[in-house]
Amino acid sequence: MAENSRREAGRAMRRKLMGDAFADKVDQTVYSDPIMQKFAEVTQETIFGTLWTRPGLDLKTRALICVISDAAQGRDPELKLHLRFARNQGWTEDELAEALLHLAGYVGAPLVREAMLTARDTFAEMRAEG
Repeated sequence: MAENSRREAGRAMRRKLMGDAFADKVDQTVYSDPIMQKFAEVTQETIFGTLWTRPGLDLKTRALICVISDAAQGRDPELKLHLRFARNQGWTEDELAEALLHLAGYVGAPLVREAMLTARDTFAEMRAEG
């Protein structure tokens, strides 16, 4: 895939994962800054345009992998974003909570507690948005 088409595919994938309203919100706040626009360009091409568009795993599975990875590393800002992706791909709040709870025996209760707090806040925010 050519660079421009890969970036376009990445933009479309990102929008699909985030949802139109949230993608617009992030673009108007975080990515309105010229420095962050550079980051957006790179991630649209490499992360969304290359990794998320690969065959072999469905988007629902990829979203859960990101949630687990973020929680295991204590990456709460990214976890908030990937929880949205996961909900938009069909995971329920209960399923995601169970996936996070399952990590307690492997990465520890403090990381899971923070992830659960992030999930609580993210789910409430999404419910308020409709």
